[in-house]
Formats: sequence, C-alpha cells, structure tokens
Amino acid sequence: MKPRVTQAVILAGGLGERLRPLTQIIPKPLLPIGERSVLEIIISRMAQAGIQDIFLAVNYRFEMFQAYLGDGQRYGVRLIYSREDVPLGTAGPLKLVAEQLGPGLLVTNGDILTTADYRAICEQFERSDADLVLATKEFHTPLSYGVVTVEQGRVTALEEKPTVAARINAGIYALRTALLAYVPAGRAYSMNTFIQAVLAQGHVVAQYDLRELWFDIGQMAEYERVQNMVGSGALIV
Repeated sequence: MKPRVTQAVILAGGLGERLRPLTQIIPKPLLPIGERSVLEIIISRMAQAGIQDIFLAVNYRFEMFQAYLGDGQRYGVRLIYSREDVPLGTAGPLKLVAEQLGPGLLVTNGDILTTADYRAICEQFERSDADLVLATKEFHTPLSYGVVTVEQGRVTALEEKPTVAARINAGIYALRTALLAYVPAGRAYSMNTFIQAVLAQGHVVAQYDLRELWFDIGQMAEYERVQNMVGSGALIV
C-alpha cells in the first residue's frame, strides 16, 4: 500500500474570463457560494478528508487569497502559497512546489465544486497499483440536430435530437509526486498533456468514477445554477 496522501494542490491561478464582470474584482475561486467562497468549501472538505498541507497555486490577484484565507489555521490545515510569475497552465504550477511534496498528492482545479469524498479518491489511489487516479464524470449533452445513421450509402435510421453521453475529465487527481518529473519547468503545461505523457511512458492511470454532484463554476450559467440550488436548499455546501 502506498503512503497516505496528506498533501494537496489547488489550482487557483486562472483569470476567470468566462465569469466577467464578477472576476474583474474577485478571483474566481473566492466567489461566494452561499455564505462561503468556493475555495473555502474545497479547503474544508479536504480538511475533513485528512489533508494537512494545501498548496494554493495562485497568480491573478494573489494578495486577495492571502488576505482572505490567511495561513489556513481556521480551516484546520496549513496553507502554503505558490505564486506564478507567468501563467503556467494547469500542470505547470505543480512543478513549482514539487520539491516540497511527499510521495503522494491530491490535485484539484479551484473552480470545481463537488460533493465527492476526497478521501475516497485518495484511498483508491493508495490501494491500487495505479500511478495516477483521474476522477471522471459522465456528462450528458443534448444535440440540437437529428442524427442520421448510414450503412453502405443508405439511411437506416434517424434520431431526433438525441442526448449524447461522454466521460469527461473532472479536474481532480491523486498521483505519485515522482510523475512531476515529466512536467517541464518555467512554461505553460496542461494536465491533459501531462497525463498523455504519463501514459506514453507506460504508467498506470486509473479512473475514479465520480457519481456525486459535480459543477464547473467557471461557467456563468453553472455558477448561477449552483447559487440558485444553494439558495433554495437543494444543495448544502
């Protein structure tokens, strides 16, 4: 069994352009959901899952994070701030803190709100032979057009505006810190590119099937939907 995961990185350096004008003043992860910010909800749930050290990868309005969250003591964790001098994408910031990390790590995007149990994700990683566990979510998208099935040049079926299901990257990961050797230093690098490099080197990447609620609050429509759900009592955060 691998060592217990007690450290995490929250990727909170994005500009939040899809949420403007809200993010012209407040960084996206500090936007309120009910009475708490998105980031406070994530940090509190990580603390409940046994995470002790949380690295905040920040860039845009970084001083607001420090002023608002402090050292993490009131959430029961230790917050360590890591500021990007230039935008480094979603995997690049991990390289900045790699030397401060233990053997196992939990990573999440700072604009993901979920009722998933972070401890369960870490435990799957700790029990398995996987080098990286990727949380995935089944996503359903209605198409605006009829879909035609053709066989040997002939139409055999026509389905009116079906719903297409696909499994998406949910932006939450548990991984061996040693894999960060594949992340180049000093330039933008995405998590998708990183995972492709990990796979290309023959490492085992496993799936965590996330069946709990999951929201990408980096999109205005989704942020407003979550606000309405919290306001009506349909979602407790």
